[in-house]
Amino acid sequence: MELQQMRYVVAVAETRNFTRAAEQCLVVQSALSHQIARLERELGAKLFERTSRRVRLTPAGEAFLPAARQALDAAERARAEVAAAAGEIRGRLAIGAIPTVTAVDLPVALRRFHRRHREVRITLRSGASEEMIERVRQGTMDLAFLGLPLDARPKGVNGRELARGDLVAVVAPGHPLADRDHVMLRDLADEPFVDFPAGSAGRIQSDEAFAAAGVRREVAFEVSTPDFMARLIRQDLGIGMLPESFAPVFPDLPVVRLSDAPARLEHLIWSRLRPSPAAAAFLSMIGISVGP
Repeated sequence: MELQQMRYVVAVAETRNFTRAAEQCLVVQSALSHQIARLERELGAKLFERTSRRVRLTPAGEAFLPAARQALDAAERARAEVAAAAGEIRGRLAIGAIPTVTAVDLPVALRRFHRRHREVRITLRSGASEEMIERVRQGTMDLAFLGLPLDARPKGVNGRELARGDLVAVVAPGHPLADRDHVMLRDLADEPFVDFPAGSAGRIQSDEAFAAAGVRREVAFEVSTPDFMARLIRQDLGIGMLPESFAPVFPDLPVVRLSDAPARLEHLIWSRLRPSPAAAAFLSMIGISVGP
């Protein structure tokens, strides 16, 4: 069993197509197919079901894929550790971030890091905090920037609090509340809301605050990004709740502060295992020491 064969299996599993996988791996399709068939003979099991219309993993392939990814990650980590011992930072840096992170100017930080360590392959994925916590635990992400309620503490990872702040109401220009400096949550009870999906960390902090205030509200529109939220608010379809530090991203939308505002914590997490050289270098660059 060879690492290259594992790379081919992962590529086919991700693209669901032998031709695209071969292009991704920079080999001719016949060579890729031959190596996968050779691996299947060695394992004594088919990894893919192939028809004229689709390619999908067999149960054996589903079982093999996570281990293959782990082996490839371990090999890449080994190469990165050797390079780091010689004073060179290489390998992969996989970062996750909520769209509303403000404690760190992430695009600027990534630019600085890329200029210092051009041999590192950087990837960034935006998503929900709870999903990224699991990815960091599993090792498919090196670190992640989260937005959490104040009493939430991610489990199974190392982390650092970055910032605390309040949520504010964001309304359409011309909305009756647009000229108000402060309101209470109960003043919003009759308003339709645009908010993040139920159960997400971005939604929980708002739901808990309204529940604590004894206020029932209607979330008429569930969205996954603040940009989409802002588009609906501009049409006066509802009001939204955003971190006060992020709301200026939409300067055309009036901001109304809340006297009993929900609070939010920005958090950075990384694996409990020793960070990769690239992850350690990034954490150090933003002022976080993870020890020897």
